[in-house]
Amino acid sequence: MKYLGFICLIVFLSAAVQADPADQWKSNWPKTDFSKATISLESIQSGGPGKDGIPAIDHPKFIKLSKAKEMLADDEPVIGLIIDGDAKAYPLRILIWHEIVNDNVGEIPVAVTYCPLCNTSIVFDRRLDNKGLDFGTTGKVRHSDLVMYDRHTESWWQQFSGAAIVGDFAGDSLKVIASRLESFRDFKKR
Repeated sequence: MKYLGFICLIVFLSAAVQADPADQWKSNWPKTDFSKATISLESIQSGGPGKDGIPAIDHPKFIKLSKAKEMLADDEPVIGLIIDGDAKAYPLRILIWHEIVNDNVGEIPVAVTYCPLCNTSIVFDRRLDNKGLDFGTTGKVRHSDLVMYDRHTESWWQQFSGAAIVGDFAGDSLKVIASRLESFRDFKKR
């Protein structure tokens, strides 16, 4: 009888391993269309926190350069972004805790992203098909890289490529905007 219990446990565990990963995600992601995917869902793993467990910054507050000099060391790393004369620096020490900043620079809506796991900083134009999107964190990773989501359709996006990998936008990509991972000193010079 004790072997029967052991066999039942093995059968249960093997069924759980073969289950569709989307089945366990659907309760937290009711708007995400998991039938539309450009990748294998098995390649997505939990990164620890759940949906928005690492909160994106939606309304960033900035200080003038003269004041920032008192708060940031010259060798502190920042993501430097200049669009149409509008210059902003996003300190990595902040992005480590938030990973995404939804902002506007110049007249362009941008998503400033940073994945601490793979040390990748990329800035994207948040517009797709003339719609402005806002992004949050899924709490998932794929190939050790942040998986973001747009709050409009809850499609999932690979941070490293800017490509939608799951959901209504699967197959679409965001436009990369030139930025620099640089010291605060170099940003000030520019």
